[in-house]
Amino acid sequence: MSARVSSKRNQNFEEGTEKKQRMETRRDAMDVLKDMVGQMKSTRVLVFGGRTGWLGGRLVTLLKGLGVDCVIAKSRMENRGDVSDELDEVKPTHVLNAAGVTGRPNVDWCEDHRVETIRANVIGTLTLADLCHTKDIHCTIFATGCIFKYDDEHKWGGKPFTEEDNANFFGSFYSLTKGMVEQMLKCYKGVAVLRVRMPISDDLLPRNFLTKISKYERVVNIPNSMTVLFDLLPVSLIMSLRGFAGVYNFTNPGVISHNECLDLYKEYIDTSYTYTNFTVEEQDKILKAERSNNELSGDKLLNSLPDVNILGIKESMKLVFQRMRENLKNEGNFPPKRTDLIRPTVG
Repeated sequence: MSARVSSKRNQNFEEGTEKKQRMETRRDAMDVLKDMVGQMKSTRVLVFGGRTGWLGGRLVTLLKGLGVDCVIAKSRMENRGDVSDELDEVKPTHVLNAAGVTGRPNVDWCEDHRVETIRANVIGTLTLADLCHTKDIHCTIFATGCIFKYDDEHKWGGKPFTEEDNANFFGSFYSLTKGMVEQMLKCYKGVAVLRVRMPISDDLLPRNFLTKISKYERVVNIPNSMTVLFDLLPVSLIMSLRGFAGVYNFTNPGVISHNECLDLYKEYIDTSYTYTNFTVEEQDKILKAERSNNELSGDKLLNSLPDVNILGIKESMKLVFQRMRENLKNEGNFPPKRTDLIRPTVG
């Protein structure tokens, strides 16, 4: 055996051992948060989107469960004077922005409501970030990773998109505004921008990505990065408390396809469930706006949190459905009634 080959094998062994040791020192995000209780005593968090928002409401519940002083914002982000007054009155140490417009029942709504979309997703987001910058308050923005699409450089199973990549998907007005705003937010040093994708919860509420695709008559079968809220909402609080800034891909590592998700749904939730596939081209014909499909790199997030364990998406998704099954049983809705799964022609 040559010295070069031997040296390479030793290097690979050492790197593997080091990686294993790092994994063994990682802990669940909730355990890490509980060790930060002392810091939380001097923390006051103002949550935008916490009153009626799906994501914001979950953040409020999580914060209150940890005993954190948490206030739900009353002002609308696009009203600069009102937001400024509320920041001065509440005096938060941290702001979480989970507000904005995604559209009902989906992003197609934004195509016909462009002014409203701009007002919330552009003017509102930038106004809040700018005021937090002016008043020296840390701000975490729950943004989107739906600003990319697979291309020649980033193919399925190939090179994922990193935080240094600029948006390349402009097929929907929603994504267009989000990609433009992200570039502007990079100018603010005290702002963390978290790229959420296809958020997943342990229930069948309407905003859950799994609920949405389970109701579609047909689905495309494309691997995507996704955000499991059970795993990553606690991570977002750690990042906020530690003063993280800049852009982060905020998804579980790896990708999972729509078919894999629905197969797990069939296995854990409803064995009688069926679905069919169609192509992206066929999908585009029935939608007002195109949809983003991509893989986001998790390297920066994982490397920035060496003490936090973040499950890969495929492992995490199995646990999602196990928790969902137990939740549905506790609600007396297992398996879910077929009236809960009316499947529209258009996704």
